Amino acid sequence: MQFVMFTKHLLGLSLAELIAALTEVGVQGADLAVRDGYPVNPDNMAAELPAAARRFADAGLAIPLVTAPTSLTSPASPRAEAFYEACGAAGVGHLKLGYWGWDPERRFWDQIAEIRDWLAAFADWSRQYGVKTVVHNHSGHSLGMNSSQMMHIVGGFDSDQVGVFADPGHLAVCGEPIGMALAMVRDYLACVACKDLLRIAVPERGGWWGRGEPNRTFTVPLGRGFADYGAALATLRRIGFAGVMSVHSEYDEPVEDVIAMSKMDLRYLKSVLKKAGADAAG
Repeated sequence: MQFVMFTKHLLGLSLAELIAALTEVGVQGADLAVRDGYPVNPDNMAAELPAAARRFADAGLAIPLVTAPTSLTSPASPRAEAFYEACGAAGVGHLKLGYWGWDPERRFWDQIAEIRDWLAAFADWSRQYGVKTVVHNHSGHSLGMNSSQMMHIVGGFDSDQVGVFADPGHLAVCGEPIGMALAMVRDYLACVACKDLLRIAVPERGGWWGRGEPNRTFTVPLGRGFADYGAALATLRRIGFAGVMSVHSEYDEPVEDVIAMSKMDLRYLKSVLKKAGADAAG
């Protein structure tokens, strides 16, 4: 497994500062947010993403995954093919798309068919540029919210071109047992988003508790939410998963706190993974 950190909540850091932050956390590289306002963004990615990959490599880090803007949902999205071209030139192996929202005014299966048409075009670019398209399950009214829906989207595509970015936190909120959920997408499993979620009514308490609204879903440190990471990591060990593990660090906190909480999350993952290995050996 390759542990990386999602850089979304490191907004404001320069590329050099990003490298220093990831080194401090102890990950092996970045799930790099290539979005407006970041050092590498859609306007400069053709030149800056390959340059960033070289700087990361010089620091002993990698960029195996780029997360595009959430608006990258179809081949007609702004700069859609340019993302694949930039990732290919930089040696980035995976590109995470945006999200498809469910439209209650349209037939559900018509929407799935449309997404599959778009995914076929993305798969062609994946083949052309050597960059796997990955789709992230997200709870709520997002199509592909769990593994059951996800297989209706990715099933039948070549897994060399199309993969699943499984998220135990969102899967837990959707109610799928994590072992079953990962088993469903096993043939397409490319990346795992390591976050934990709660859906609960809490009073305002400040800090990460303050993100919660009554009966809304919000992110908490790993091990404090609904996701069963013991079962998740035991399953990943059992199926021999060796892909990207993105410490998602979805904390609306000052950067220094995001770094500290990410270090804690990484330690938690490694301790649970070690236990899963010991239990398997026993």
